[in-house]
Amino acid sequence: MKTQTPSPAPAKAAAPKKKSSGLNPALIIPVLLVIGILTYMFVFGDGSHFQEGDNTKEPLPGDYFGTVYKGGFIVPILFTCFLTVLVFSIERFITIGRATGTGSIDDFVRKVKSLLDRNEVAAAIQECDKQKGSIGNVVKTALLKYQQLATDTQLDKEQKLVALQKEVEEATTLELPMLEKNLTIIATLASVSTLIALLGTVLGMIRAFAAMGATGQPDTGALSTGISEALVNTALGIGTAAIATIMYSYFTSRIDVLTYNIDEIGLSIQQNFAAHY
Repeated sequence: MKTQTPSPAPAKAAAPKKKSSGLNPALIIPVLLVIGILTYMFVFGDGSHFQEGDNTKEPLPGDYFGTVYKGGFIVPILFTCFLTVLVFSIERFITIGRATGTGSIDDFVRKVKSLLDRNEVAAAIQECDKQKGSIGNVVKTALLKYQQLATDTQLDKEQKLVALQKEVEEATTLELPMLEKNLTIIATLASVSTLIALLGTVLGMIRAFAAMGATGQPDTGALSTGISEALVNTALGIGTAAIATIMYSYFTSRIDVLTYNIDEIGLSIQQNFAAHY
């Protein structure tokens, strides 16, 4: 009886290269909170900003560090919000800058489309290697699939177009989500910072009026000081929220541009494949 040789097991697909996931908020935010508290205690609360060198006394006239310190325990929380927005904004600048690649996106799109019109796929892949970044990676993946499908004899034209479209979508799904990482934190702080500031202001106003009520006599000087200290929280919160809103809008617009360019090239790749094959 003839024995049948078992067929070799199919080779295991190589695991996709793990991409950098950016900063971990669970680690970064507690560190920034510690920095905020230490800054509040030893920088804003330094005795040189207060009368008689005592931070329990009134701030020196015109000394904003002392005034900020008198804003209360909400100040280090707001300062932490500001540092968080600053750190994650810098991180997104770097990440999105790398995703854009080494050259102009518009020039890259024009070059690739021009090369595809002449069916110079290998030259277009070389342009992707030069461009690098997320957009270069997505387009290169699609062009490699383009080359593979061009020599495929088992699939018909419609099946090849579907396979090419799927390859573009999968490559985009792998590359682009990391660009939006941590943007939720910036968007959240754009609204939460204002609410925290309002809480600090209300607490400061309560303290100011309570102190005035305890004396039984109106003290406009003490009331004005208390109100100014309470409004420190408002200023910090509104400033942080404004920066966070601007940064979030800027980053989302840049990501939208990247997505649009990838979609444009992906459509061009499919149209050229349909025209040449």
